[in-house]
Amino acid sequence: MSDIKKVVLAYSVGLDTSVILKWLQDTYQCEIVTFTADIGQGEELEPARSKAEKLGIRQIYIDDLREEFVRDFVFPMFRANAIYEGEYLLGTSIARPLIAKRQIEIARETGADAVSHGATGKGNDQVRFELGYYALEPGIKVIAPWREWDLTSREKLLAYAEAHGIPVEMKHKTGGSPYSMDANLLHISYEGKVLEDPAREPEEDMWRWSVSPEAAPDQPEVLDLEFRRGDVVALNGKPMTPAQVLTELNRLGGRHGVGRLDLVENRYVGMKSRGCYETPGGTILLKAHRAIESITLDREVAHLKDDLMPRYASLIYNGYWWSPERRALQTLIDNTQVYVNGWVRVKLYKGNVLVVGRDSKSDSLFDANISTFEDDGGAYQQSDAAGFIRLNALRMRIAARLRPN
Repeated sequence: MSDIKKVVLAYSVGLDTSVILKWLQDTYQCEIVTFTADIGQGEELEPARSKAEKLGIRQIYIDDLREEFVRDFVFPMFRANAIYEGEYLLGTSIARPLIAKRQIEIARETGADAVSHGATGKGNDQVRFELGYYALEPGIKVIAPWREWDLTSREKLLAYAEAHGIPVEMKHKTGGSPYSMDANLLHISYEGKVLEDPAREPEEDMWRWSVSPEAAPDQPEVLDLEFRRGDVVALNGKPMTPAQVLTELNRLGGRHGVGRLDLVENRYVGMKSRGCYETPGGTILLKAHRAIESITLDREVAHLKDDLMPRYASLIYNGYWWSPERRALQTLIDNTQVYVNGWVRVKLYKGNVLVVGRDSKSDSLFDANISTFEDDGGAYQQSDAAGFIRLNALRMRIAARLRPN
């Protein structure tokens, strides 16, 4: 262990990494650099500085990465309409490559020879962090305390924290362990406690960003989203930065009970896991993006994107953001977004996002003269369809004659 001189710790100030900070000092006897990323978790981050200082940390990084997070990670992912296993909008998954990237940058800046994270040995995040580390810095050393120590439960972590005078926030009112939570500008997730029984309904007071659909306003709210090259650039006519867009969509969606999800997912490490998620802004964004693509994308391009999307989503979920195959797919996806320009109108009502209008003055492929049910003035020759159908039925007609049963 003596060959580790300096470690950059991804420090969230929560229970796990607060214990890890002290554990690294005691176990490795090395210098610690703390790195806390502001990616929109909505919490005051200065306690990260004071808590680290109390433990003798001299190099403390607290970086505002909100705009980079949405611009360079969330928006590119949403251009692909990425959903994992039909439901999950990848809120935790997409944050890990950015944190890993900045952690490696800090390791280079400070001359650190190792990095450390608070992901457990049962979860996906250990894979996501470490694949990112190695892709960006092949020779970096990685310390994953959950794979080394004997603090194998949250109760043991709480006991360790109490024994070493480490303050722990948000202890459950009954004295048990808090939820395992992760928040950023895209979502907030919940695991543990009653959620470990898939048959039990989540406690209503668990949710933090959204009201229940039953408690949402009785009047709908209408939003106009303007897209440029597949990204939202304005809401209700007001230009916004990527982080501002997502922040406002979260506020509006949460007010109307949009974006709650209760999911049992298949982790990359092999087990099934039950988690709950709030992704109000992302839910609106996905619905609106598919709507603007519906009038601006060529049919076969749109279908190709849909074919590739599950593979792309799995790459992100499994931690392969920095892989050559994800980069190659991103190049294709971004190329499809050149003409994804225009506006979409959505209505938010009691947990629902309803598309009620969409248009693109410059790039719409929708031609009312051809699709109309009224007289099209010869724009479309309906008699052409007979030959089209006969040719497409030819193989089935041949087979039916040969094998009538």
